[in-house]
Amino acid sequence: MKHVIALDVGGTGMKAALLAQDGSVLFEARRPTGREHGTDAVVTAILDFAADLAVEGRARFGVAPLAAGVAVPGTIDEKNGIAVFSANLGWRDLPIRKLLGERLASPGEPLIPVALGHDVRSGGLAEGRIGAGQGVSRFLFVALGTGIAGAIGIDGRIEAGAHGYGGEIGHVVVRPGGPVCGCGGRGCLETLASASAVSRAWAARSGDPTADAAACAEAVDAGDERAVEVWTGAVDALADGIVLAQSLLDPSVVIVGGGLAEAGETLFTPLRAAVAERLTFQMPPKVVPAMLKDTAASLGAGLLAWDLLSMEVTA
Repeated sequence: MKHVIALDVGGTGMKAALLAQDGSVLFEARRPTGREHGTDAVVTAILDFAADLAVEGRARFGVAPLAAGVAVPGTIDEKNGIAVFSANLGWRDLPIRKLLGERLASPGEPLIPVALGHDVRSGGLAEGRIGAGQGVSRFLFVALGTGIAGAIGIDGRIEAGAHGYGGEIGHVVVRPGGPVCGCGGRGCLETLASASAVSRAWAARSGDPTADAAACAEAVDAGDERAVEVWTGAVDALADGIVLAQSLLDPSVVIVGGGLAEAGETLFTPLRAAVAERLTFQMPPKVVPAMLKDTAASLGAGLLAWDLLSMEVTA
């Protein structure tokens, strides 16, 4: 069976799959990234994992993978296949497309095509094509994790912007003069509504330094007024960011994923209400949970690989 390698490289772990052309998963695997051993070890782990996936594909289906797709965090140069910078993984200007192509090549054969994608945009691509945004022509994907990132979906593709920074809703300023953000700004959305922001706020308010966003959500469900106040502040900030994006982009669906979305209706019920009450002339978007959970980026990487093959056929 024809297949491609799909690989998502995270800060602590890697998720991978062998993906058929229709997006169905033929095989799945996970491994630690091994960043505690240094950048060179991380690169070796990525290449070894991809090579093992290729062996798995040959053993299962009798043919080599047609292409590979890899999604990574940080700043990337998709056109040239370079992972420009990742604070978490420690690399700079890593020619990951070239390295993977060389590692996966059979002796005497040309390099197989390798697609490089940003992890959040790859996740948005998968949600748009085979997840919560399937069949939707315009959507916004928002990932609520340690930070907040996003992806703009248009007709089955992700709009990366002129410089590769499209969809960075986490750095929309919703509270001018507010908390300092890692980007250097103040009052960015991710300083108020990310999982880490909620964790910090709840730890301070509860007096428990180990308390996190999940514990805050549980306390909200239990009726703790302190937790409700923390949670409401985050929801209000997130609603402000979504309404700003709605005015600019006019998506029909906003797909919300990431760790904070695991709170389910504890998040979505007040969030939908907060968005609705802020809208004036804008058409209200549907605000829905992501479907693909933590496999979205790896699936998106595989879809990018299939797209790359399609481009080569039509070129």
